[in-house]
Amino acid sequence: MNKIDEICTSYYRVPLEEVLVDAMHGDHTHFELVVVDIICSDGLSGCGYTYTGGYGGKAIVQVIEHDLKPFLLQKDPDCIEYLWNKMNWRIHYVGRGGIAGFAISAIDIGLWDIRGKKAGLPLWKMAGGRGRTVRAYAGGIDLHYPIERLLSNTRNYLQHGFHGIKIKVGQNRLAEDVERAAAVRELIGSEKKLMIDANMRWSAAEAVRAARAMKDLDIFWLEEPTIPEDFSAYNLIRKEGGIPVAMGENLHTIYEFKDAFSIGRIDFPQPDASNIGGITGWLKIACLAEASNLPVCSHGMQELHVSLLAGTVNGGYMEVHSFPIDKYTTCPVELNENGEAVAPDVPGTGVDFNREILNAYKDPQ
Repeated sequence: MNKIDEICTSYYRVPLEEVLVDAMHGDHTHFELVVVDIICSDGLSGCGYTYTGGYGGKAIVQVIEHDLKPFLLQKDPDCIEYLWNKMNWRIHYVGRGGIAGFAISAIDIGLWDIRGKKAGLPLWKMAGGRGRTVRAYAGGIDLHYPIERLLSNTRNYLQHGFHGIKIKVGQNRLAEDVERAAAVRELIGSEKKLMIDANMRWSAAEAVRAARAMKDLDIFWLEEPTIPEDFSAYNLIRKEGGIPVAMGENLHTIYEFKDAFSIGRIDFPQPDASNIGGITGWLKIACLAEASNLPVCSHGMQELHVSLLAGTVNGGYMEVHSFPIDKYTTCPVELNENGEAVAPDVPGTGVDFNREILNAYKDPQ
């Protein structure tokens, strides 16, 4: 029987080219990347990973090394669903979701990489086989940009072929949010999608007021208007604000998504494979969304989500995030002539890191 012989974990602290700002997290100066290499007795290996907005990465490494690795060694790497379930229950008491979700995600992605390499299948086929392309939008972290810079950034996105643009909202004055969104709408025209993201900035009442103020701008969705745990508030914002609602990047279990669908009545679920339990967790949310007659979208991690969304039958819109993880891979995400992102067609996940570049940011832990 094939077994997991070795698990090697690496931690990288990767600087951003410029400071990026949103409404609740403040300044982003870097992101953390945790990479897990899984080596099997048959000679195959897989690469998994997760990332953070700058904090908690070393805690994730410790959970992998001290709590998950001892359990996984000498286990059969083909039994992904079983291992996913056992990992969740092994550490659920100290971290159902949260850091535990990130740690499990990194390992799960590595196991899927092995599965694809062994079967000779790319991830888009393993995820459902719908196709290799998915609609993509540019997700800016741009709350601090003066309006001239915001518009210049938007023009750059348009030149790259994006058919959807997302900007940050949550200024101190609602009138400024409206002005900025109106300026972007005027620039991109009526045919392209405009999304806005509040990063949990508002109360339910403030979110309703903001949604009503921007309703005439044909906003495709309002993302994370309030704290993610208040599903009743999401239902209220959706009904009273008059704009479709998106959320999910801060939900780390399938049970939270179940409540987001049944109580929150969200329109665009956005699971992130980096924290929802990897590919296994992400696919579970995609199926849950399909059962609710909803498209599944994504948050960040475009180099992996491109394959999941392209292959999934109810794949919706993929975010091309301002944290450029794919810049450090051997196959960055590209758009075709139709403005769609194209999934890699190689066995496994198709995510292969350029270690020579990454090693400049490696922390010895």
